[in-house]
Amino acid sequence: QVHLVESGGGSVQAGGSLRLSCAGSGYTYMAYTIGWFRRLPGKEREGVAAIDSDGTTAYADSVKGRFSISKDNAKDTLYLQMNSLKPEDTAMYYCAATYARPLAAYGLLLAIPQYPYWGQGTQVTVSS
Repeated sequence: QVHLVESGGGSVQAGGSLRLSCAGSGYTYMAYTIGWFRRLPGKEREGVAAIDSDGTTAYADSVKGRFSISKDNAKDTLYLQMNSLKPEDTAMYYCAATYARPLAAYGLLLAIPQYPYWGQGTQVTVSS
């Protein structure tokens, strides 16, 4: 049973930084593709960043250069370092995992339907 728990959300002013964490259990980070997704107010869930078992990463255009995804396999923990935050980054952030592969080769690292395992989310609020 895959279990994901996000933490690190909060409120920050525009230009600030936050680091989200996602602790996993019931599987190994080395075998799974894992990623961060978000739901902006009143909008559908969207992909933010993902990393596969080979270390290949993908980022949404809206966060490139500002967000960085990383994982610590020894701790089964996924991170999302968010810098230069903007009010439009305000959202509920979720981590998700999948054993589906290969995703990177087909440009599917941020494809939500590929991810069956989800955490409960952590709220990020950026004020102007």
